[in-house]
Amino acid sequence: MKRLELIFENEMGKNVTLSLDNPVEPVDPIAISAAMDDIVTENAFITNGGEIVAKKAARVVDRTVEDIELA
Repeated sequence: MKRLELIFENEMGKNVTLSLDNPVEPVDPIAISAAMDDIVTENAFITNGGEIVAKKAARVVDRTVEDIELA
């Protein structure tokens, strides 16, 4: 399963990650950056460390899980 992770910094200088499952691919870096700017500008989320004050990074994480049958 793929996940889009948006990483921000809050007022205490801590990283805050927002995760979205199954992102549309290929991802659009310009749209992601604009959405992250909106989140910061609109104070859309408050964290334990205060408001989100800056965007830091974005990444797509691909996690593959394979079940093992036990005998």
